[in-house]
Amino acid sequence: MGRRDPEEGHLPAPVKPPDGGWGWIVLFGCFVITGFSYAFPKAVSVYFKELMKDFHVGYSDTAWISSIMLAMLYGTGPVCSIMVNQFGCRPVMLIGGLLASAGMILASFTTNIIELYLTAGVLTGLGMALNFQPSLIMLGTYFDKRRPLANGLAAAGSPVFLSSLSPLGQVLLEKFGWRGGFLIMGGLLLNCCTCGAVMRPLDMGMKRKMEKAQDKYEAKEMLPIGGKSEEGISTTDGTKKAKKVKKKPKKGKKLLDFSIFSNRGFIIYTISKFILVLGLFVPPILLVNYAKDTGVPDTEAAFLLSIIGFIDIFARPACGMVAGLKWVRPHVAYLFSFAMLFNGLTDICSARASNYTGLVIFCVFFGISYGMVGALQFEVLMAIVGSQKFSSAIGLVLLIEAFAVLIGPPSAGRLVDALKNYEVIFYLAGSEVVLSALFLAMATYCCLNRGKKKEAPPAKNPSAGAGSDTEEAESDVQEAEEHSSDNHQPTHNTDSAMVAATEEANHVAEEQSGEGGGCPEGDGEVLARDADQTVERDRF
Repeated sequence: MGRRDPEEGHLPAPVKPPDGGWGWIVLFGCFVITGFSYAFPKAVSVYFKELMKDFHVGYSDTAWISSIMLAMLYGTGPVCSIMVNQFGCRPVMLIGGLLASAGMILASFTTNIIELYLTAGVLTGLGMALNFQPSLIMLGTYFDKRRPLANGLAAAGSPVFLSSLSPLGQVLLEKFGWRGGFLIMGGLLLNCCTCGAVMRPLDMGMKRKMEKAQDKYEAKEMLPIGGKSEEGISTTDGTKKAKKVKKKPKKGKKLLDFSIFSNRGFIIYTISKFILVLGLFVPPILLVNYAKDTGVPDTEAAFLLSIIGFIDIFARPACGMVAGLKWVRPHVAYLFSFAMLFNGLTDICSARASNYTGLVIFCVFFGISYGMVGALQFEVLMAIVGSQKFSSAIGLVLLIEAFAVLIGPPSAGRLVDALKNYEVIFYLAGSEVVLSALFLAMATYCCLNRGKKKEAPPAKNPSAGAGSDTEEAESDVQEAEEHSSDNHQPTHNTDSAMVAATEEANHVAEEQSGEGGGCPEGDGEVLARDADQTVERDRF
């Protein structure tokens, strides 16, 4: 009685994020998934030399394995969004973990490079994509106040796994060869299924608690108390039937919500992120070769990436803590702009580094700024579109970023081959990152903040003009949550009290209008308020 049946085809009411509890288990799962998704395509490069010998191909041919993985991770964003909106996060992640593991296991039996592209590239890349996006969606549903810190901790999985998977891959290659290494790596990817299994939908636990409390309450209410219980039951049954009739026309959640393109904040974020990705990944890709060309030994040149990863591990959680401060979180978009500006200026200032000391200094500052960008990129997107539309937003953003990933690093490599000069590449990459930072900051200030001040209604809500789209969306969700909880409160006394109070108010109003003929307007309002107060007292 009064319960919300999920089979009726309507969406459940939004549940308030617990900001803890089982959310910490979800955070750990997201940490592992993020680590595999970003670090695995880079860690596979350890096997490239052996693949070149066995298949008699060049370095560029083997490098396509990592490129295809990243292209699948970014380019299948809308497909992941559709599957999540249709089936939920947990089933999609379980399927993704199986696909990622199956891809690496099948890759260990391949006989040519094309088969490697299809197994390790397409299949494993698709599996990791089906894990990465749902894990971020679940993180956003479990955390609200602590969401910046949660995003920073989850993003730290990338440098942690990169620093561990690469040495592990080297050990596996020496002991078991590349085929045995791929087979064991496929077994490790089965941990993605474990992470998917802990992604419990947030409303499931809340529904269980509500059902238990509801059963206890109904057991008390169903005690024989004469004709009133029968009237309450009939009233509740009639109300439930009326609600079922109204709920039938409601449609489920859209598979891919394109209405987010009407959000100016989302458009600004997407454009700035596209420009950012054009130059963000270029310096770490070319850093080792750049160091070797300046006369740095191979071992010391490879250690530069370890410096970036070590600094990145601490930079991401620290930036998440800063973004969660009360006076910083409303302006998190500007903090993200500062992080991008810091990263771009680091690239530009290090373009003339000609010795190992200068490159180490560059790696320290690049690791800090790169970690800040990684910790804030999805937090800003969640703040713009809200948790309800995040599943569609991240899919579309990743698809747009896929084009930038396929344009930026390959173009930089061609320029290096043509110009034989890394300095120009660092200037170009840094300028692109700086441009994205300035665009995001200026567009946010001019198009969003000023526009809201002009559109703000006078006197009714003084704080509405200074709020963001996120705050308005969150307030709408809270109002809908309160409204739905009030409408579906499973009590017989509430329904009977509302009917009785409404009939009493209408009866008194008809008598007064019949006798006086010209009663003041305030009397009707007083009667309505008295009826509402009666209903509220009965509810409590």
